[in-house]
Amino acid sequence: MYPESIQKLIDIFLNFPTVGARTATRFAFHLANQDKKEAKKLIEAIVEVKSKIKTCSSCFNIFQSSQENNLCSICSNQSRNKSILCLVEKETDLETIEQTKKYQGLYFVLGGTLSPLRKESIKKIRAKELVDKIKESKDSLKEIIIACNFTPQGETTALYLERLIKPLDVKTTRLAKGLPTGSELEYIDEDTLSSALESRR
Repeated sequence: MYPESIQKLIDIFLNFPTVGARTATRFAFHLANQDKKEAKKLIEAIVEVKSKIKTCSSCFNIFQSSQENNLCSICSNQSRNKSILCLVEKETDLETIEQTKKYQGLYFVLGGTLSPLRKESIKKIRAKELVDKIKESKDSLKEIIIACNFTPQGETTALYLERLIKPLDVKTTRLAKGLPTGSELEYIDEDTLSSALESRR
C-alpha cells in the first residue's frame, strides 16, 4: 500500500507503546516530509541515547553517566532509606514518584506487567531479579511498596508480586486506593500521588 521505506518506518513505530496503525502512519509520513537536517538530528539523538544511556545494575532504572559506574544516582545516594523498596512497572513511574519528593527509599523497575489471560507474560517482568534483590537486602529491608498502576494488568501484576514476596517474610504495602481505577502513575497529579504514598497500606 505504501512505499517500502515508509512501510518499514510504520512497522517500527507500531512496536512503540500505545502507538496504533494510524499514529504510526502519521509518524512515518511526518519523518518522510522532514528535511535531511531534521532527520539527521533524530538519528543523532537515537545514537546518543543508545551509546550514553545505561541500565542500573541494582534497580534497573536507566541513567546517563560519563563515569564507569553501574549504579544510578538514586542507588548510589547514601542518604536514601535502604529499608524501603518501591516496585514500579516502568522508568516513567519511578520519575513520577520522585517528583512528589515524598519518598526517600530505593526502587526496582519491573520492566513490564502481567496479562490477566497469559501466563507466559510472567517472562515480561524481572521476577527472578526481584527475588534475588530481596534476599540480598533482607537484613536491612523492612517494607516493599507495590506501586503498580490501577489497570487490569497492574492489578494482576500486584497480586502476583504479593504471592511471590510472601514466602520471603517482608512486609508489603500498596498505594492507597484514592487513585482512580484504570489510571497510570505518570498521569497522576503530584498531590494525589503524594497522598497515595502516605496512605499506603
